Amino acid sequence: MFKFAHSNLNVLDLERSLKFYRDALDLHEVGGIDGGDDFKIVYLGDSFDSHHKLELTWLAEKTTPYELGDNESHIAFTTKDFAAAHARHEKMGCICYENKDMGIYFIEDPDGYWLEVLPE
Repeated sequence: MFKFAHSNLNVLDLERSLKFYRDALDLHEVGGIDGGDDFKIVYLGDSFDSHHKLELTWLAEKTTPYELGDNESHIAFTTKDFAAAHARHEKMGCICYENKDMGIYFIEDPDGYWLEVLPE
């Protein structure tokens, strides 16, 4: 009855976040809403025609970093070439946690959100 549509992350610097998600995860803009000087929403998608989108929301009134607290929620991404992805993220310096026993690691975006990377 329901289809998963998108996940939202609020970001402080939209251009910095767009660059990060493009460089780190090959996500690209697939739509959005321009709220003028008040807000901007950008939907990101992958190259696999996934229905699920990542929504980045920028709010003009927000001038200090978001307080993420102790929430351990995260978004996960799979990759066919785990070793190449790990090398890319290591070069970018964005790996923030790795669990070699589980075969996963996490990268951190410019706003402090953790993103899990695991083999497909």
